[in-house]
Amino acid sequence: MANPRAVLLSEWTKVRTVRSTVITLAVTFVVTVGLSAVICAVTNSNWKNMSPSEQATFDPTSTSFSGIFLGQLALIVFAVLVVGNEYSTGMIRVTLSAVPQRLTLLAAKAAAVVVLVLPVALATSFVSFLLGQALLGSHRTTLGSPHVLRAVFGMAVYMILIALLSLGVGFILRKPVASLGLLMPFFFLISPILGNVPKIKTVARYFPDKAGTQMASVVGSSDIPYGPLAGFFICLAWTAVCLLGGYLLLHNRDA
Repeated sequence: MANPRAVLLSEWTKVRTVRSTVITLAVTFVVTVGLSAVICAVTNSNWKNMSPSEQATFDPTSTSFSGIFLGQLALIVFAVLVVGNEYSTGMIRVTLSAVPQRLTLLAAKAAAVVVLVLPVALATSFVSFLLGQALLGSHRTTLGSPHVLRAVFGMAVYMILIALLSLGVGFILRKPVASLGLLMPFFFLISPILGNVPKIKTVARYFPDKAGTQMASVVGSSDIPYGPLAGFFICLAWTAVCLLGGYLLLHNRDA
């Protein structure tokens, strides 16, 4: 039986030393912070053109996280490649020969992903917030305001859950192209479109990205009938289902 500590160290070494890890996590930070800053600056300059209702429901905290819409795509690529690279190169056969305990292997990869994503998520969340608030001028808020610090940490938690969700999908589909072909359109096109379609949008409210929006919001949305804590559990449920599906298929299929 493989030593869990040795498996974790092996997975940590594999994930950390791949060039795509640095690139995708750096892109996640740059795109999220950069796009959020642009949106905050544009919002501040167009404040007078906003309707009274838009100004009354304006949430400076969630506005400073607007860039996650694109930034999370790089995060998804990172997590998918953690699994997909081994399947595409055939290295998964060597890995499973050395670590036949499938649950141990999946847990080690998940732990390596969390250890790498955690500092990036915290840095992205806090820098996006602080830079965004500086660009919002007189419409800004502070970390000491009610529920703001919770929302900033909520953004970081959402990023970690999305990475783990993508890891689970990677184990389910095994091929990077197939995994990205499912996740990219879902987060970039399908969820935003279905969220605006009458009747269907009642279901789309419970998609993981919508739940993540609630986790990082201070002002509640009239379109989403649950709060930040429920958003966390919804996003956690999506992540758990994907990881469980990945484990079951990893356990029952040959490499």
